[in-house]
Parts: sequence; C-alpha cells; structure tokens
Amino acid sequence: MKTGRLSCEKARKLCIVKSLAKLGHFPSRTTEKEAWFLSPLRSETQASFKVSKELNRWYDFGIGQGGNVIDLICLIENCEVKEALQFLDQESIIPTYSSPNNHKPKKRKIQITAVKPLDHPALLYYLKFRKINVALARHFCNEVSYQWKEKQFYALGLKNKLGGWELRNKYFKTSSSPKTFSFIQNNSRQLLITEGMFDFLSLATIDEDLVQNSDGIILNSLAFIKRIETLIPKYKRVLLFLDNDPAGEKATASLLNQYDHITDHSDSYKDYVDLNEKLKDEKARKK
Repeated sequence: MKTGRLSCEKARKLCIVKSLAKLGHFPSRTTEKEAWFLSPLRSETQASFKVSKELNRWYDFGIGQGGNVIDLICLIENCEVKEALQFLDQESIIPTYSSPNNHKPKKRKIQITAVKPLDHPALLYYLKFRKINVALARHFCNEVSYQWKEKQFYALGLKNKLGGWELRNKYFKTSSSPKTFSFIQNNSRQLLITEGMFDFLSLATIDEDLVQNSDGIILNSLAFIKRIETLIPKYKRVLLFLDNDPAGEKATASLLNQYDHITDHSDSYKDYVDLNEKLKDEKARKK
C-alpha cells in the first residue's frame, strides 16, 4: 500500500524514538536496547511506555497495547493510516531496523457524545490539583463526554480551530479529530503562544489581565507550528511560552530566527519544564 511518497513498508522502518521526539516526547531513561517514556497516549508519572531499539516496536504497559510507528501515530494523532503517513513524511527521520510484520493498524475514532459547561466534581478536583483557576477554566474549556472502544469517558475539553477537541482528565491525555491548534481571539494586536492546554490555563491563572488582553494560540502539538506561520505576521507583538525541553527550545529558536517581533518568555519559568510546573510549585510553597 502506498499513500503519497511514503509507503507503509518504508514508514515502518522509521525510528520510533525519533518520531516521538518530533512530537516533543523524550525518554525518561535509556539502555542499549530500550528507551522508556512517559506514555504519549495518557497521563502518568512513572514511565511505562517502552520502545525496543532492536525491534523498533513500542509497548504501553498501562493499556496493554503496542505496535509499530504507524500504529503509534494513528493513536497519538487520532488519524487514519493515510494521515499518519503524511505526518511521518513531513520531515526526514533516520530509519532503523524492524522485523517484517503483517499487523494492520486498527481504525479507532473518538466520538464526541456531549458537550456542556464544566461541572463534574472529578474534573474540578483535577483542575484544583493542577492549581488552575476554575472560573477561568470554565471560560475556556467545556466538559466533554466521548466514546472510545465502546466505552464512555469524560474530560476537560479545549476546542481547536477545526472543531476537534483536546481532552484531558486525571488518567488520559487524548484528542478527537480533526487535530490542530486552538485559537483564542480577543481582537488584540498581541498574541500569546503556548504549547499545551495547561500551559495556557496556567498563564491565565498567573496573569489573567495578560490573557484577557491578548489573542492566544495553544499549539496542542509542536507539529502544528507550520500551520500558524500565516497568523504571526498579523500581530504587533508575539510572546512565546514554550516548554523548557529540547523540542520546545528548538521550536522557540526557530521562531525567533524567523520573526523580529517575537519575544521568548520561557525565562520566567527557567527552573521548570513548563508554566504548570511553576504554578504548582509556587502554590505549594505558599501553603
């Protein structure tokens, strides 16, 4: 099977570790034969997502599921094989050996079943755990019910520009199709760019006036930076709040190199990976 320039056969040989890095996921620990990650498919605090460097296969012990790089991109991006191949073909990724296999990725789609104002006690508790101002979260997010693999779930939902949803609860980090960046418009000449939902909500909690008087872009994935390049020149000032990790620093450097009106504000949380880590730590210190 071929779709565009990249065939499934060639795609399966693309390095999973490097493909994850492209999405901003880096190993917590590595050995000669394995790399262990915090799962890109759900929220967790201890790495239980293994990549075999020898076989170029992944396995998530938390959900008891594994496969090749195409399977993984289909799950992370909630897309079909054709879209996964297009994603993998965006940049050159160093190939590695993998054993032949005939596994066909299962087609799974998250189905949104209900959207309503945020009110579920478990989700409110999760926001408080993340130290997010609940009133502000209610302004930007909804309570979203969805179906996946014939089971019902609920989550905090942030709508993206194409009508898909970024979905978060205590146990899962996922999204519905179509997947792209979220755009908050306040008719401002100033734009704030954050990497994820909780980065934006943390910024709103830390500096509500800044967020209310600016437009905002939540990338939802660094892979979507190319999609916002037509929007950036429309603003007088652009403030960057990307993560202090290799992927975030690389993206920040690239944007600073392209535009003169962008300023990097990651120094304001230089001792932390992201804004939410800073917010949680500062709130804990005040107790």
